[in-house]
Amino acid sequence: MPNAPFLPTLRQLAGAYQAFEAYSSAHIRTLGLTSAQFDIVATLGNTPGMSFRELGEKTLITKGTLTGVVDRLAEKQLVRRIASPSDGRSQIVQLTPEGEALFARIFPAHLAHMQQAFDGLAADELAAIGDTLGRLREAFVAALDVKLAKRDLAPPLPLAGEG
Repeated sequence: MPNAPFLPTLRQLAGAYQAFEAYSSAHIRTLGLTSAQFDIVATLGNTPGMSFRELGEKTLITKGTLTGVVDRLAEKQLVRRIASPSDGRSQIVQLTPEGEALFARIFPAHLAHMQQAFDGLAADELAAIGDTLGRLREAFVAALDVKLAKRDLAPPLPLAGEG
């Protein structure tokens, strides 16, 4: 692609995410959790629990990994599964009392850790970054919606051996 003016932005975005992940993960490991485990505990904190679908939508964890992470947190007695009152086929994942206590201890500590990285930015810079990232997210969502709509409107591909 000879003219791709978005490439420097893409590199900056990837680099920023990698630096964020390294900084965040280093602290999370000192808490005795993986990033995925922390993500689930932080997402479930101060909630009555969520279905696997909701949890997958609100975390950075892929669907295929989510069950294993929840299993490991259940082994540590930090989460439990209960039957969904509205859908007998699904389960709700919720923090146990031990999980709630862990959340109350580690979430504020991790926020304080993260704040150290943001302290060098002024409030107007943070607002501008937030606005720009929001617009970038919207651009990706819109592009995906267009791509999915085109796929739904396209005729099905012929099966092997067909015409």
